[in-house]
Amino acid sequence: MKPIFSALATALLCLCATLAPAQDADAPIQRLLQEQGELISKSSRRTIGPAIDALADSGLPAAQEVLERWQDKGMWRNEDTGLFVFAEEVDRDTIRIFDPATGAEIGTVPDDGYDQLKPNSGIRGMIGAALVRFQLNDPDPAQRATALDAIERDAEESHLTALRGAIEGETDPTLKARKERLERLLTITYDSDEDARIAAIRSFAGDLGVDVRATLNPLAATRIELSDTLPDGPDIAGRLTPGSEALPRDAAYAMMVDQGLAPPVITAADRRGTLVANISNGAVAGIPVAQLYTEEARARAYTELAAAGLVPAAATEAEMDDALNGVVFFARYIGAPPPVARAAAEALSDIETTVAVNRAFDLGLDALSLASIYFLAAIGLAITFGVMGVINMAHGEFIMMGAYTGYVVQLVIPDYTISILVALPLAFAVTFAAGVAMERLVIRWLYHRPLETLLATFGISIALQQIAKNIFGTQARPLTSPAWLDGSWVINDIVSISYIRIAIFVLALLFLGLFLFLMTRTRLGLEVRAVTQNPRMAASMGINPDRINMLTFGLGSGIAGIAGVAIGLYAKVTSEMGADYIVQSFMTVVVGGVGNIWGTLLGATLVGSLQKGIEWLNPSNTLAAQTYMILFIILFIQFRPRGLIALKGRAAEA
Repeated sequence: MKPIFSALATALLCLCATLAPAQDADAPIQRLLQEQGELISKSSRRTIGPAIDALADSGLPAAQEVLERWQDKGMWRNEDTGLFVFAEEVDRDTIRIFDPATGAEIGTVPDDGYDQLKPNSGIRGMIGAALVRFQLNDPDPAQRATALDAIERDAEESHLTALRGAIEGETDPTLKARKERLERLLTITYDSDEDARIAAIRSFAGDLGVDVRATLNPLAATRIELSDTLPDGPDIAGRLTPGSEALPRDAAYAMMVDQGLAPPVITAADRRGTLVANISNGAVAGIPVAQLYTEEARARAYTELAAAGLVPAAATEAEMDDALNGVVFFARYIGAPPPVARAAAEALSDIETTVAVNRAFDLGLDALSLASIYFLAAIGLAITFGVMGVINMAHGEFIMMGAYTGYVVQLVIPDYTISILVALPLAFAVTFAAGVAMERLVIRWLYHRPLETLLATFGISIALQQIAKNIFGTQARPLTSPAWLDGSWVINDIVSISYIRIAIFVLALLFLGLFLFLMTRTRLGLEVRAVTQNPRMAASMGINPDRINMLTFGLGSGIAGIAGVAIGLYAKVTSEMGADYIVQSFMTVVVGGVGNIWGTLLGATLVGSLQKGIEWLNPSNTLAAQTYMILFIILFIQFRPRGLIALKGRAAEA
């Protein structure tokens, strides 16, 4: 029964195909497919290009869909008639076919009489490049942007014409600018007119885009050659000096050796192996082996072997210099015609200058950002150490307490913006209270005893770290910034700065203004300055020095807590985070000038700039950078023991 049902099904399908609408064999797209049918059927990457170009350049409305169906393996060809159809599989043996010209369904037929076109990945890539021409003029801006992305990833010469045709009708300003930029880049690479290429190259002078450098570098490529005299030709990029950065001395001499113009250089290891291989009766070239314990003796023995013709002659340092001085090394342009190559080299030189300036600017921004972090960490210490003269080694732990306060607040308030706004005053309150308690219980008994104060606060620092470990563990805890602080302010491809760092910088400026206002415009500031300059005289005027000391120490600790919240958004929150900033905080205060807020600001700028500068010179070793910075600060203090801005008058003598 099965064969009968199969035959009936086949007959039914044929009947349906007969009753279905007839395929339009004379449609323009079908005629074009027939003209290119042999190339399309073979599907060879080496020969398929003309067929794809014919479809892409035809201007036929159905061409885009034909290319898309072909790329997706949805094109089939009738074995008997040679006509092309769109098809989709119904089951293993049946397909539903459509007319490429109209898109109308033709019918459902057995797949025995049709061959499916299965382009490989290479052909699909070529079809994709051709489809870009249609996408550049697509009504949907997203499709046009996708086409531009495809060209940026894998540009081809054919894209240049398509881009030029798509610029004038572009209505989106952003996409139009991208098209114009891509058109200039492709002009540099593919245009046959040298003047057009040079004009496009010069239009990118000073441009920081990586795509520009990637386009220009191959054009300015050179090959190093040597000759008796410097050739005179437009493709000569310039003379090179052996031993320069562009042509190391060993590389220059190796070129001469490769061309047979100089004897090879024999390394000490090679010479030693050669001498061992030529030992005869306990001697080498008549020199006893026992005497070959110096490099000079081994060199003399090797020279004797070379004179006897047993080994190749080796060049001495003097002979190497003579050989290098006897020829001229030069660079020859090989990446493009000389005028284009020179224009590319000049543009790259301008770009490198601009890159250097922007890198310096970016380094300055990094230094300013780090300085704001150090200033924020040190401003509380500037009060407790700079104003009160108390060496508080637990200052870093107040920073840590503020950061953990922010973390706990975020556990309670999941909205990061609100949690940060709540955490800042709460961190101040917590660390202010801790600072007051520390001053009342410990510091007040140790005034004018710096060594005991240092030891006591160092012990408190260790205790606070251990308490934090017991409560929060040793794992770093997240202090998440609000969404509006995510990302960076990107000025160009080189210069950028994160929004968190900008926020910390602004916060540092706010605290600078707040501190100045507090110390110069409020009664508390007046009393603090009075107690700092002359405690006895202040007491005789009705000021309570103990109360002022307590409030001042609490204020410095509270500001450290707020700094902890800000730093926690940028750095990891752990029990040891305070130790990462205590050394820099002390350096900032001491370098700037003890007891002077402007000195603290200047000291933070100097310390931050110095650290970033050393890290730039030695980027692979941050620890070494910090070590060099500390050594520099030690030397600096030898010449400026009172810091950059020293106090004057009785405050300095206290």
